[in-house]
Amino acid sequence: MFDSQTEIVGLTAGVCTSMSLLPQLIKIFKHKKAEDISLFYLVILFVGLGLWIWYGILREDVPIMVTNGFSLVINGMIIVLGVRYKRLQKKKNGSGS
Repeated sequence: MFDSQTEIVGLTAGVCTSMSLLPQLIKIFKHKKAEDISLFYLVILFVGLGLWIWYGILREDVPIMVTNGFSLVINGMIIVLGVRYKRLQKKKNGSGS
């Protein structure tokens, strides 16, 4: 299935990196709060992941494309939920004054 130890290491690293965002996504979704996350950080990460995908395409490296593509989707979901819940929190705080 894999041609070399290098591919196995690369794929394993990519899966671990991709999975690292899941606990944050689950926490945001579960608690419906995003006040403690940095959207600036997430946007920079989003751009970086997009560049990794582009790099994978240029190298025709499927593990790089797939694992960073998964990370990009999860990161995008965190950004969307973060913006949504931060807006809802501001509305909630603003209407209670």
